[in-house]
Amino acid sequence: MLLINEKQNLVPLQIHLFGSLSRSMSVAVSSPKWLTNCAKAFKSILCYVVFLMFDLLDAVFCVIYGYLDERIEGEASPCCCSIWERQKRRMNVTNDGLSDSLYERKNTFREMGFLQFGRKREDSNRKYGRGGGRSVNRWSDCGCESCLSWVNDDGSDYKLHFVVKEPLLGRVVLLVWLLLWTKLRCSSIATGENFRGNPFENVIFLHGFLCSSSFWTQTVFPYFSEKVNQKCRLIAIDLLGFGKSPKPRDCSYTLKDHVEMIEKSVIQPLELSSFHLVAHSMGCIIALALAAKYPKCVKSITLVAPPYTSSGGNDACLNALSMLVGKKLWSPLSFGSSFMSWYEHLGRTVCLVYCRNHRIWESILKFITRKRDLHFLTIDMTRHTHHSAWSSMHNVICGGAKFVDGYLIILTKVGVRINVIQGDKDQVVPMECCSNFKLKAPDAEINIIPNADHSTVIMGREKEFAYSLEHMWESCC
Repeated sequence: MLLINEKQNLVPLQIHLFGSLSRSMSVAVSSPKWLTNCAKAFKSILCYVVFLMFDLLDAVFCVIYGYLDERIEGEASPCCCSIWERQKRRMNVTNDGLSDSLYERKNTFREMGFLQFGRKREDSNRKYGRGGGRSVNRWSDCGCESCLSWVNDDGSDYKLHFVVKEPLLGRVVLLVWLLLWTKLRCSSIATGENFRGNPFENVIFLHGFLCSSSFWTQTVFPYFSEKVNQKCRLIAIDLLGFGKSPKPRDCSYTLKDHVEMIEKSVIQPLELSSFHLVAHSMGCIIALALAAKYPKCVKSITLVAPPYTSSGGNDACLNALSMLVGKKLWSPLSFGSSFMSWYEHLGRTVCLVYCRNHRIWESILKFITRKRDLHFLTIDMTRHTHHSAWSSMHNVICGGAKFVDGYLIILTKVGVRINVIQGDKDQVVPMECCSNFKLKAPDAEINIIPNADHSTVIMGREKEFAYSLEHMWESCC
């Protein structure tokens, strides 16, 4: 009887244990959802705290740089932290090409008036004209011979640096003309206009942010076929403020500034009456602005990873800033982009440490890697000033959002062929940009490259990219 009772008591005990185990398993199954929500909340709180700290540091460095600029150069360099400047721009709406993201970026401590002392001192210095003349570059920028190679001693107007790969046939014709000219000394044989004109297909290449013409000359140029090398003139430009091109401190680096420099340096001297455009990242916005100004001269436009955001609404610039470089802690690329785009003075500190001392860092990298020549992207990362990079980021990428839709309307009416190429793993330009571009320009050709990001959409597949360009140009002709 005792055994029977024990067995009978074991049954409800087993049922109880089974029920407890089932409940624990259900909790275990549902726990990932709670963990996910907790992780998201923790991530949001951490992101807020980190960027709040950056807000404070940027406000502090604003005052520090104002003091150092005045002590070293006699005048505090202008910055975008001025509350009075923001209020003045709100009252007087002007189409000066400056992006709203420059002055409307949210900073908790700026909204509290933390920067008023530093800004008042700077404004008073301007008012009374203290400081005198300024040097060609700021004390926090590199002043080596390479970085200042664009400065003209004779005071003449500066122009962009660009690399031209002349067609082989054109080189032969030019050589023959030079020989005949030397032998006969007769101006009726030929003039320079015959060779500065457009006997061949002209292609203008525009690089992206923190790059140079090397982005094209070191990657795509060697992979073009013999046919292209014979019939096409390839022109890779160092955009204003980057590479070996001028980096004036008194320039706002607006879309208008970039386009006018390309006109003055390339289109007018080479007398280009027709050309194709190939651009990457930030260069895509400049390419569209240039094409909209010369819609009947452009034969085709190839845009690689264009940072397109809609021009609709009054907050187009701020929407572009949040969409492209929103405040994120991950990935490292996204964090770096947001850090350098939201914090003017912290970004200047990075440039002071890295760009101003680029020769030291390059020597260290050469010693570590045991290589005599560094990768061109490593070199290009320092070939700019903080002012040129900061202003181009906001006035071209963010400020361009106000104008891009208008450019697309002009190009669509004229019937310019537009080809968009983007990698599906791009962490810089979201795929949403590509979808929005198609809605605004229905005739545009969209090509999504699988397993390619912002750089590997070209690098690593140079041969395929060169072939697609050749096919594009041939179909247009």
